[in-house]
Amino acid sequence: MNASFSRSVKGEICKELPQKKCCALAECFGILLYCNTFSQSMVKIVTESEALAIFLPKLLKKAFGFSFDILPGGAAGKQVFQLTDPRKLERVMLSYGFGPSDTLALHVNLPVLEEDCCKAAFLRGAFLAGGSVTDPAKSYHLELTTTHQSVARETNALMQEVLGFAPKLARRGGGQVLYFKQSDLISDVLTLLGAPVAAMGIIEARLEKGLNNQVNRRCNCDDANTSKVVDAAQEQLRAIRRLRQRGEFEGLPAKLQQAVLAREANPESSLAELATMMEPPITKPAMSHRLQKIVQLAKEEQP
Repeated sequence: MNASFSRSVKGEICKELPQKKCCALAECFGILLYCNTFSQSMVKIVTESEALAIFLPKLLKKAFGFSFDILPGGAAGKQVFQLTDPRKLERVMLSYGFGPSDTLALHVNLPVLEEDCCKAAFLRGAFLAGGSVTDPAKSYHLELTTTHQSVARETNALMQEVLGFAPKLARRGGGQVLYFKQSDLISDVLTLLGAPVAAMGIIEARLEKGLNNQVNRRCNCDDANTSKVVDAAQEQLRAIRRLRQRGEFEGLPAKLQQAVLAREANPESSLAELATMMEPPITKPAMSHRLQKIVQLAKEEQP
């Protein structure tokens, strides 16, 4: 696993707190079910992600109105957060449907996740605490790991409901692993989790690999032209990624937004093919002009 890519994905997810308290509770629930220790006597969350270490206290405050009892000491490396106060722990347990007299068997309490926004928030939390994703330049693999069989099974069903497709399930040592290996599914998952820039990175990698394979198969035929097509498409996707990072997509004219969505959904298509996807269809030169305009806007300095 490439830690830096996983770290950047989690950093992107942690940029914004949930707007609604119900979503903050749901995201906390995902973190707690996939963290190191979640019991009636203690909550312990260990992370090496700097972004998550900054995000966690804010999320807990938003969800419950109180703070961790033990915070990291500030040294680099693993950051440890703990809840030990019995009153705080009881409130957390009751919030997720675990009564103080229950024998705690961890599971995904679905009534806590009634709204679609809360289901997505729960999956964000699960990935932040128990997820990782490989560098797409090397391979395609996203996974969630838990030691609780019920949690894995119920998260699998939740993903099927929310995404329309489910991960595969495997055992690794004493853990349960939910995983995806298809690039298109991974990019959809990352988009749902709130990491569209990372999802674009998956698309770019797939485009580069696909087009490079085409070049290899075609031997010496039209190598120069194919290279130009690859370079142009990659430049366009990088430009789109910069515009989205800067929050400028929504401000683009409708025609340029349409061109952006077509290129993102069809990274390997030619200009002629993209032109036929416009509503109404346009000429190849007109499509080229729209994409050149997108590249130009991405290069312009922000005021």
